[in-house]
Amino acid sequence: MAAYTFSIIGVLVLCLVSVVLAVTSGYSKGRAGALSGPVLPADDENLLYRIDRVHLNSVEAIAPFVVPAVLAMMVGVGPTLLAVLVWLHVAIRLAHVAVYLRGGNAAKGGSVRTVLYVSGAAITMILIVVIGWAAIV
Repeated sequence: MAAYTFSIIGVLVLCLVSVVLAVTSGYSKGRAGALSGPVLPADDENLLYRIDRVHLNSVEAIAPFVVPAVLAMMVGVGPTLLAVLVWLHVAIRLAHVAVYLRGGNAAKGGSVRTVLYVSGAAITMILIVVIGWAAIV
C-alpha cells in the first residue's frame, strides 16, 4: 500500500473537504436560524444556499470517486497514474468549492461551476475505464 500513499492522502483530502463543508453548512444554517436538514430556497445570491449546495455537491461526487479509487488500488492500477487522477480530481473539486462559494456569474449553473463539476465527473469516468482495463488485462 505504500506505493499508493499519495492517492490515499488525496482521497482523505476529499473526505476532509466533505466533512468541513458539512460542518460549515450546519453551523451557517444554525447561525441564520435555519434548520440544518431542509434545503433552502434556490437563490445563488444567498451565501447560505451556496454553502449548502456545495456541501451536497461534494457528497454527491465523493462516493462515485472514492470507491473506484480504492478499487484501483485493489486491482493494481499504476500508482503514478492513480495519484495523477486523484489529485487532478482533488484540484477540480477544490476549484469547484471556491467558485461556488465566491458566487457571482461563475457560480451560476451552466458556467464555470458546471464545467468544473462535469470535469470532476469526467475524471471519475476515466478512472473507472482505467480500472476496467486493469481488471481485464
